[in-house]
Amino acid sequence: MQPILQRVRKCNHNNPCHKTIKTMNYIGLLIAIATFLIIGIFHPIVIKSEYHFGVKCWWGFLIAGLCFIGASLFVEGHIASPLLGVIGCSCLWSILEIFEQRQRVKKGWFPMNPKRKDDYK
Repeated sequence: MQPILQRVRKCNHNNPCHKTIKTMNYIGLLIAIATFLIIGIFHPIVIKSEYHFGVKCWWGFLIAGLCFIGASLFVEGHIASPLLGVIGCSCLWSILEIFEQRQRVKKGWFPMNPKRKDDYK
């Protein structure tokens, strides 16, 4: 009986498992990780935007979202195009989050900008 290490070194390259490992597609995993990070980055962006600008900045998220989604339609890339779409959809989702953030500030869950006290009445 051969030791395990020697059996591993005598790999049969015609083995279907070996071919599967060589042809695995990691693009989906990369896009999923990047999506997770993008969503995580947008949380503080929404909080800071509401604090400094209030809900008046929703149109900026609308324009940015439409631009990113439009760009995703024209970019030829298996990674870049989906990520541009994710960023665009995150911008559009941030419009809703800006208004919900204002409600969170009213409840006292987040700090209120003292320069804009009238916006929270």
